[in-house]
Amino acid sequence: MDVRFAPHNTHMEDPELFSRRDPHLKQLQKQLLVHRSFLLRKLPRHQPGIYTVGGGRQVGKTTLLKQWMSDLLKSGIAPESIVYITGELIDDHHSLVRLVTEILDEMPGTDLRYLLLDEITYIRHWDKGIKYLADAGILENTVMVITGSDLVIIQEARMRFPGRRGAADVVDFHLYPLSFFETVHLKKCLSPEELDRIINSRHEATEKIARKLLGEFDMYLVHGGFLTAINDMAKHKCIRPHTFSTYSDWIRGDVLKRGKNEHYLREVLDAMVKRYGSQVTWNALARDLSIDHPKTVADYAALLESMDAIVIQAAIIEDKLAAAPKKARKLMFSDPFIFHAVRAWLSPTKDPYKQQVTPVMDDPNWVSKLAEACAVAHYRRYFPTYYIKAEGEVDIAYVDQHRFWPVEIKWGTQLRPKDLKQIAKYQNSRILSKGLQYSTIGTIPVEPLPLALFRLSLSQHKEQAIGDV
Repeated sequence: MDVRFAPHNTHMEDPELFSRRDPHLKQLQKQLLVHRSFLLRKLPRHQPGIYTVGGGRQVGKTTLLKQWMSDLLKSGIAPESIVYITGELIDDHHSLVRLVTEILDEMPGTDLRYLLLDEITYIRHWDKGIKYLADAGILENTVMVITGSDLVIIQEARMRFPGRRGAADVVDFHLYPLSFFETVHLKKCLSPEELDRIINSRHEATEKIARKLLGEFDMYLVHGGFLTAINDMAKHKCIRPHTFSTYSDWIRGDVLKRGKNEHYLREVLDAMVKRYGSQVTWNALARDLSIDHPKTVADYAALLESMDAIVIQAAIIEDKLAAAPKKARKLMFSDPFIFHAVRAWLSPTKDPYKQQVTPVMDDPNWVSKLAEACAVAHYRRYFPTYYIKAEGEVDIAYVDQHRFWPVEIKWGTQLRPKDLKQIAKYQNSRILSKGLQYSTIGTIPVEPLPLALFRLSLSQHKEQAIGDV
């Protein structure tokens, strides 16, 4: 094996010591809270093919691969049948083809082989290399899992490798920051009895459970779903300055790597923060910035969205269940902690947690905006998600079962019927609020927002959640 990759393949020397010697798993064991993604049960084990794992940087893609390697070893897969390589050390598709060919030639020829290729987007023309390897039959009898911090990786794989992906039903995976449910599950905030009540009760949950989830949701709006920030809060009751800079440096570095202008990036992000959750057009943003052309603003926003850093929420065309291209959009960050990290970069302070995050969380207007963005980002994980712009506005319209479902987020202390004229027009509408109990306004059901988001993700992971309690 190439010596450059030896530190990541210590299982070759002694599989029993892999979890203690691997640099990522060793670092993971130092954390107070250790997360195992639900994707670990979904990644392929017995079906050859080309699989992708996309997601923003720092969400744990490398750790996911290392945990999966450990699981494969424990299941009896031969150590010599598993190899991890990182694209950070591979220049182009020619080098990739040579390296992969050599690695697979050294592996046992009869057993299923597992090749984990991390951060493939670092490799110039990586897609050409993968296509050649697949067409030449070199990947036969191989489970190849490739990851990238640009969601374009998934689009490229679908477009470039049709018919070459394998026979599995699911070949593309998206790793997000932890959802609100996953975070509560990680912290073990609920007892088995409380979780059972949430799972089996169609509507009701005790006020004690709702209050507990409300407190955890307040915390989630601080640390989001990023494990370093979550562990900072668990260990230190604050988020360290270094943690903020780690995430803001990721955004800045990846944008610069793509040949973009840092000053323009700063302007676009600053404009996002100032108009957070409001309807904006590219033309209006361009008029307020030094950027000359609206398309340039749109390009920066699209890049940030492909990095999983922001959400671009379009208005819905109700009869077509599609985005309205000419209507204004909403721009928001895909996770609350990204919002805080970006603000810390835009306006540097010695202690971002104390000087920036705490004042924001004490401001009801800002907390309301963060709660709405958090809800949008959660629904977007599972459904096409828009907002309604008509005579009035509805915060979320997600598409499921060939129809859209309107959801209004009301995080204030009082719900007034006159503010709900638009959502009252839809028979299948809901309001998610700060309250602790289910209720109605007119005929519209009102649910506690934290409980609704908890159940939203729980429905996707119910079987494992029950098994892990």
